[in-house]
Amino acid sequence: MSNAASSRNISQRGTPPGLRFFSYAVLALAIMWLDQRGGWLDTARFGLSAVAYPLRIALESPISAWEWTRDNFAERAALQNENFELRERVRALELLAMRRADLERENRALRNLQTSSADVAQKWMSARIIATDNSRARQRYTVDRGAVHQIVKGQTVIAGGGLAGQALRVGPWSTEIILLSDPEHAVPVQIARTGQRTLALGTGREGELTLPLLPLQTDIREGDLLVTSGLGGVFPAGYPVATVSRVRRDGASPLAQVDAKMTAALDRDRLVAFIWFDTAHPSAPAEAARAVEPPR
Repeated sequence: MSNAASSRNISQRGTPPGLRFFSYAVLALAIMWLDQRGGWLDTARFGLSAVAYPLRIALESPISAWEWTRDNFAERAALQNENFELRERVRALELLAMRRADLERENRALRNLQTSSADVAQKWMSARIIATDNSRARQRYTVDRGAVHQIVKGQTVIAGGGLAGQALRVGPWSTEIILLSDPEHAVPVQIARTGQRTLALGTGREGELTLPLLPLQTDIREGDLLVTSGLGGVFPAGYPVATVSRVRRDGASPLAQVDAKMTAALDRDRLVAFIWFDTAHPSAPAEAARAVEPPR
């Protein structure tokens, strides 16, 4: 009983509600009068704004960071896609340029092949090199023409610039060519300037020949052109074979040491040509009689 009474007495001693309302109204009117007279609220608002700014930044930072990250990744993805598309275009243009250059080289090679054919040639067929075997023991090429294209063993092969070799092994769709530089190959030649005849042998080094049978006093010099002599019944006369690259004369030996470089552009062109000769032509080799009718 005593506790309840004391609580009731305390509540009765509190500030009456009407007095509190009156006090708040007076305070509000005073603040409005001060603000109107001296702009006190603007000053207070400015101070509160300065205090609230860091809190506002802290609250908005996660949202701003998320939007920045999202925009940054979206822009990065767009740039990556654009970069990829540009690289693809550049790659396509590079391939187109390489293909165009390849076609230009192939056209030049075909023109050189046609130019290399003498009037004794009745027909020629180009072939693409698909494999090489270049070593000191073997100098061979494999091309994409064979028996189905009427290629026969021993058939003459030229490349841009001159004689390259002859067909060694003929398969249905491919042919192995033995080059003039093969150590097992020999071709009768003559010096175009003097008409001196000799034999050019392969050295096993790519594009290089040697003339081991020339007497010491033979009139031959660097730069002389060697052409087929027509002897042996394999190659017709007059086809360019090689250019003399070095001549050495040693008094201790009765023979001159002569090296030559093949004129066939095997290091640049990927094309060679098989030749069918006109058997009625006086310069046609005897081997031409074994060749079948050339393809039409």
